[in-house]
Amino acid sequence: MNRQSQAAVLFLLGAALLHAGTTDLYLRYVKAGLQPLLLASGAVLIVAALATAWYEWRGGRPEQEEHDGHDAHPEPRISWLLVLPLLALILVAPPALGSYSATRTGTALQEPLAYPALPATDPLPLGLVDYAGRAVYDHGRTLEGRTVRLTGFIALDHDGTPYLVRMALNCCAADAQPVKVALTGAIPPVLQPDTWLTVTGTYTPRRTHDPVNDGPIPYLNITKATPTPEPRDPYDESYNN
Repeated sequence: MNRQSQAAVLFLLGAALLHAGTTDLYLRYVKAGLQPLLLASGAVLIVAALATAWYEWRGGRPEQEEHDGHDAHPEPRISWLLVLPLLALILVAPPALGSYSATRTGTALQEPLAYPALPATDPLPLGLVDYAGRAVYDHGRTLEGRTVRLTGFIALDHDGTPYLVRMALNCCAADAQPVKVALTGAIPPVLQPDTWLTVTGTYTPRRTHDPVNDGPIPYLNITKATPTPEPRDPYDESYNN
């Protein structure tokens, strides 16, 4: 691939990163806090592409001046297949990780560093990871007597146990791991994996262990469950913060 082609690929890659970073598409790949770095990377690649093209234009294609045309080898056309992943990045938004990954990966719940005071809102909207950490490691002390509202997608264990799940990120989707909350109480009669629900309920000391890695999974005693659209950011970033 000659320098003009390299410049074109660099420009397309930079444009793809800028496109992803200025829309919600980037949330399928990295956590929201990395958006500035993503935009900066796209801008750097576009500047590099323009600089390469300018250098070639000013240089008058010196590579052709050094050869008479018989010794030069044409670039293989297959190298242009490198552009296909870029087009996929621009045109196709991949689905967020869901129940298939969640049921095959053990819960990644970690003990929180602290338990900040909770507002008096009723019901209390709470991140699923936050609820799970308080329920397991604080033994529900900050949840007693509170009605909480969680949002996540449904995953069904091999024995039919329903979990409400959020995939938690350290950095990007490649390291996403599930945090699970088992459901009891007024469970809807029909549950489809990957369906997003907003559930309202109360803390219960009941817990179970993940069949994959034996990690702790708290329960939530739900009183109401409502289907909800997939959120703008499907991943839970409160993990390991």
